[in-house]
Amino acid sequence: MQDIAAKPASHPPVKHGKVGVLLVNLGTPDGTDYTSMRRYLKEFLTDKRVIEWPKIAWYPILFGIVLNTRPGKVGKAYEAIWNKDRNESYLRTYTRSQAELMAASLAEHSHVVVDWAMRYGQPSIASRMEVLQKQGCERILVFPLYPQYAAATTATVNDKAFEFLLKQRWQPALRTVPPYHDDPTYIDALAVSIEKHLATLDWEPERVLTSFHGIPQSYFDKGDPYYCQCQKTARLLRERLGWSQEKLMVTFQSRFGPEEWLQPYTDKTVEKLAQDGIKRIAVLNPGFVSDCLETLEEIAEQAGESFLHNGGEKFAHIPCLNDSAEGMAVLEKVVRRELSGWI
Repeated sequence: MQDIAAKPASHPPVKHGKVGVLLVNLGTPDGTDYTSMRRYLKEFLTDKRVIEWPKIAWYPILFGIVLNTRPGKVGKAYEAIWNKDRNESYLRTYTRSQAELMAASLAEHSHVVVDWAMRYGQPSIASRMEVLQKQGCERILVFPLYPQYAAATTATVNDKAFEFLLKQRWQPALRTVPPYHDDPTYIDALAVSIEKHLATLDWEPERVLTSFHGIPQSYFDKGDPYYCQCQKTARLLRERLGWSQEKLMVTFQSRFGPEEWLQPYTDKTVEKLAQDGIKRIAVLNPGFVSDCLETLEEIAEQAGESFLHNGGEKFAHIPCLNDSAEGMAVLEKVVRRELSGWI
């Protein structure tokens, strides 16, 4: 019998030499139906960074009440602001567009690959990091799309990115983007967005609210820098616009559960302003890179209705930076800075 020498298994050539940029936003359900909403909310509300209660206290509430009642309610809210043309949430629409525009802006660097993912829902962080790695990305920049740092947003994106690395034999080098709450380009973009939107109105707001997503007060007490970074963003924005602290107010929205959250609350402030005789207000969401449920439904719809119901006369929601030229200038500046030495 003829001896056949064992040969090493053949592998396709390994791609290499690329640099990946992964834009990551919070997440989106795949649809507004009960099943899609429940799947999305389960992933979101079982994240220990989002809800820090012990599982023994939280899970009976979550699985016994919340995941049975909330999917229908939240699904209706999403339905009201759903992008019907593409059958998806606007957060998905804008995040995809931001990635495509970023790729175009970095086109002179042929070895840079830009992609996007969601912390909750699809496409997942792990799935897109795997795609980037297979495309030859030996270095990956993960960009959590949050100007202000919070453990419940920025940190949980980074957790998932590092979790992917834990399972890799050949790990790509990884960088994560720090908060950019005080970046001059970001502050200027916010100011320009306010000026442009107010120029389209035939009235002048007496108050402008910067409504940031809230976090439980206990998270701040444990050392989360989020509150301080929101306040600094607002202060720098006031200075850029030449406005007083009374004219540009800071509030916090989207509280959930029985805990005390960062105050003042946006909904209570909107009610009180109207009841106190303020007739015209505008609200913007500096902490959101893209318009989403919390801006389009909670602020543009609910807060607007509340203000008018309580005696206000004029209400405007100033859109997020989204994929505007000003918004993309901010994201591009941050990406180019954080890619220093890699491109």
